[in-house]
Amino acid sequence: MIPVWTLLGIGLAAGTLSGLVGIGGGLVIVPLLVMLGGVTQISAQGTSIGALILPVGIFAAMKYYKAGNLEIRSSLYIAMAMALGAYLGATLALQLPQDTLKKIFGVVLVSAGLKFLLSK
Repeated sequence: MIPVWTLLGIGLAAGTLSGLVGIGGGLVIVPLLVMLGGVTQISAQGTSIGALILPVGIFAAMKYYKAGNLEIRSSLYIAMAMALGAYLGATLALQLPQDTLKKIFGVVLVSAGLKFLLSK
């Protein structure tokens, strides 16, 4: 079992970065669970999704809403499509070999990082 302090540190890092720059906490949680917790890629993904449901969805959104920076209509349309995408993605992830899943995750991380680093 992963030590509670490690889990709390991962959660604090993910929450801070999610609120600060709007990234999905999974970009932080998944690699840290694999590296520090020694869990499988698929378990890290499932744990990340379970952890993100309440805190990010409600508390960060409330802060952005109060500041006038949340487009509710757009958020609802995105959420509807995400529900379908999450179901399809989870179904596919459970069928893929761990090595393939890790490579896909790595490509997504590197691609996103390069896009932000190289954009003006």
